[in-house]
Order: sequence, then structure tokens, then C-alpha cells
Amino acid sequence: MRTLLLPLVTLCTALLATTPAQAQAARYEIDPDHLTVAFLVDHIGYAKVLGMFRSARGSYRFDEASATLSDVRIEVETASVFSNQPKRDDHLKGPDFLNSGEFPRMVFTASGAKRTAERTFEIAGQLELLGKKLPLTLQATWNKSAESPLGGFGGKPYVMGVSARGSFKRSTYGMNYAVSNGWVGDEVPLIIEFEAIRQ
Repeated sequence: MRTLLLPLVTLCTALLATTPAQAQAARYEIDPDHLTVAFLVDHIGYAKVLGMFRSARGSYRFDEASATLSDVRIEVETASVFSNQPKRDDHLKGPDFLNSGEFPRMVFTASGAKRTAERTFEIAGQLELLGKKLPLTLQATWNKSAESPLGGFGGKPYVMGVSARGSFKRSTYGMNYAVSNGWVGDEVPLIIEFEAIRQ
């Protein structure tokens, strides 16, 4: 009987030990006032055009004690694209590129992340764009977590800051305009910077 009970007790102890760690994963809401989603695209080899999206939001769960990330979701309003040139922005919103009328959102999701160093992570997720959902990996750095020195209504929020980078080929989503002649680059590097507030 003792031989049977010992493994059972060991299993129960292990389960109880993992439950508090899982419960410590806090939900974070990305602060839209401190969120940058930007991109670079080559223009005929002369220089890269820097663009960004003016409207985006997101959330995730993070256990600071174990540095465990989960439930990542970032939504970008494609019609909010801005490259500091109105005619080009209208073109980017059209069917040759983002087709914002039919696909108003670009969404990145990830169920978890691989910790690569003390404050760096590899987030293997999926990017949904133009009706296709394809793999996208972000390299992220956890910059800082602390109570904000800038208090607000209800006290000073606890804030986490993150920098992330990634890239994808737009042609894999069917965005083929000016790829074959090399006028507009196929590879799209992404630049993501944000502060998120612990809920």
C-alpha cells in the first residue's frame, strides 16, 4: 500500500506546487498612447520608406517571477497606416497593399514564448493579414517593469516596457504589387515598441 501511495502523494505535491505559479500570471493591457507598430520597405533600392500604424491595441499575460508569457494578441487597424505622404498612404490602404476596406485588421497572436536570455524572448506566433494566417516570429526584449512615476487617477500603475522586432515577406500574403520589378521591397521588417499596464 505504501508503494502505491508514495507516487500519488508526490504527484499531488507537484500539482499543488505548480498551481500558485500559474495563478501569478497577470493580464497586461498595452497602452495605446505608448504603442508603436512601424515598418520599413525598400523603394527601388534607393532608400527604405518608414511607415507606421496610428491605431493599434493589444494584451497578454505575463508571470514576472517565472518570466512566462502567454495569450499574446496585438490588433492593428490597417486603415491607420501613415507614411507621411497622403497619396502613398491612400495607395497602401488600397487593394494593391493592405486592402483596408475588405481587411480592416492585421492581427498577431501567440500562445507562448521561448526565453532566450534573462530579458529576451522568441515569440513564435501567427500574423493574420489579407485573410491569411501565417507564422511570424518576434524577437522581444523585456526592457523594464516598475511602478510608473507618472501617477494617474486611482494611483500609479505598474508598467512593463517591451521592444520587439520581426519581419515577413508580403508576397506570401498575396501582396505582390511591384515585387517582380523590384520597385517595392518584398521583405517587411517590423518595429514594435510598447508600454503595457498590469491589470
